[in-house]
Amino acid sequence: MNLRRHKLANGLTILAEVNDAAYFAAYGFFVKAGARDETPEISGVSHFLEHMVFKGTEKRTADQVNLELDELGSSSNARTGEESTIYHSAVLPEFQGHIVELLSDIMRPSLRNDDFETEKKVIIEEIMMYQDQPPYGGQELLMSSYFGTHTLGQSILGTVETVGELTAEQMRNYFSRQYSPGNIAFVASGKVCFDKLIEDVEKYCGGWQAYDVDRNIAVATPTFGFQTLHKENSHLQYIMQLSPGPSTEDNDRFAMRVLTSVLGDDGGSRLFWELLDPGLAESAAIGNCEFLGTGTVMSYFSCPPELAQENLQRLQKIQLSALQGVSQKEVDLAKQKIASQILLASERTESRMFSVGMQWINGLPYKTPAEIAADYKAVTLEQCNAVAHRYPLDQNCTVSVGPNQNINRP
Repeated sequence: MNLRRHKLANGLTILAEVNDAAYFAAYGFFVKAGARDETPEISGVSHFLEHMVFKGTEKRTADQVNLELDELGSSSNARTGEESTIYHSAVLPEFQGHIVELLSDIMRPSLRNDDFETEKKVIIEEIMMYQDQPPYGGQELLMSSYFGTHTLGQSILGTVETVGELTAEQMRNYFSRQYSPGNIAFVASGKVCFDKLIEDVEKYCGGWQAYDVDRNIAVATPTFGFQTLHKENSHLQYIMQLSPGPSTEDNDRFAMRVLTSVLGDDGGSRLFWELLDPGLAESAAIGNCEFLGTGTVMSYFSCPPELAQENLQRLQKIQLSALQGVSQKEVDLAKQKIASQILLASERTESRMFSVGMQWINGLPYKTPAEIAADYKAVTLEQCNAVAHRYPLDQNCTVSVGPNQNINRP
């Protein structure tokens, strides 16, 4: 693998991990724009804008965009998170020029008023549909309760109220600010002709106007507590917890992932043997999630409502067991599983594009899959036990969702 880099005069970054042995190529625009970049008044605008990007440009209608993607035989999609919005497509290498032009075109959408009002109804329906699905908005309640007024506590979808009151002009202002070329990287992987890529991106994106963009990555002050969201018709009870964890920039994230694998991955972990193997829960996991400036660890399980209180006690027992230490055997097994997952994922061209793009989004130095796997293999038993004490999992914000209203913190 060979990483190539170039930056246009307007600030747009071009990154390509070139692999001449690949059969496919993946391309995507990575934008530093997500829920944490929104004000409360425009909560949900990043996700709404993701939809609007596919609604047509000065050159293409929405139908033409979708038809061309189909004609190229592409695997295309878009996604919005707390810290990024990504538009991506995988195609055969001979279609590189076409897909670069098409993706570049949709990244300057028309944002017409009629399209805006029509899509607003779709977004509101999506929000309402999501609220009707298990665990019924529990994730949003957990994030907002834990983060409080911090921007990471804002819903990615927004609310019916914020999306309903959003105006097209507010979206245009947000687009102009966040979609400045200095806030965007065009990332490619696989069988890529890099010199032609630079030529095409310069041709289609070099004229984009640059704006100053600021991002607030202040450290969050977590709020702990216990809340119940009553859902009478739910067949299961859902318990979700957030605890503090290492941030994206913190090297402790490697040891924390090894620790959470020991405690709560989906096979062979302490939580697996305690809840899943004996059939006491439908699902259960513990895992860490890093953001810029702040990190979290989520503990989660779903089970029959009558078992929820006892299972919550079992979960706490596992969390407290981390303070007593994990074993060398557990750490070695977890490191091997993590390294294998990283290297297995690296066989997919699109996976490599996302890895390169997210390293750029997070301001991290580029690393190959082997180098990332080596970071996990280098984690020591002492480091795992240290992060267990630095970030005790029993100190958390908990949300219980389901028909059982008689669940209490152990």
